[in-house]
Amino acid sequence: MNASPDEQRTVKVSKYLSKHLRHQPDRLGITLDENGWVAVDELIRAAAAHGFRFTRAELDHVVAVNDKRRFTIDGTRIRANQGHTVEVDLDLPPAEPPAYLYHGTVALSLDAIRAEGLRPMKRHHVHLSPERETATRVGARRGRPVVLSVHAGAMHRAGHLFHVSANGVWLTDAVPPEFLRFPGA
Repeated sequence: MNASPDEQRTVKVSKYLSKHLRHQPDRLGITLDENGWVAVDELIRAAAAHGFRFTRAELDHVVAVNDKRRFTIDGTRIRANQGHTVEVDLDLPPAEPPAYLYHGTVALSLDAIRAEGLRPMKRHHVHLSPERETATRVGARRGRPVVLSVHAGAMHRAGHLFHVSANGVWLTDAVPPEFLRFPGA
């Protein structure tokens, strides 16, 4: 099924926002504050100056309908909820995770994960899902998905910190291999 032109535009604006609010704000000439926020008006002006125009109504629509709830608008400010490669402090309080969380990956990564556990790579945190279905979708972005179970409750009891983002993604610095359960194990 093909997306309508409106849906295609929504996806295009969402990808543009992800790129610039999570990874490359400097390419637009915007500066995120220490917690990742930027003024909506500043973002819209900077995007227009770089040839990508969108309205506040479009922005509000993208934030409202994004299935992954990637962005938050707080009055006159906007930020990405997680997934940054630029330095920000999302100022999320520590949270007690459920007993198990899930991580979607692909088979090609399993040897490294068995040896080193889950690492944030270019991001600030490892991203974990509260349900297996979401982890499956995340893993499927890079090929045939493999879903790992994370003994989050045991990690928490061992002193590892967890945070939960505004869109329900659980964040932690790393997951040591002893807290992972691999399919078929």
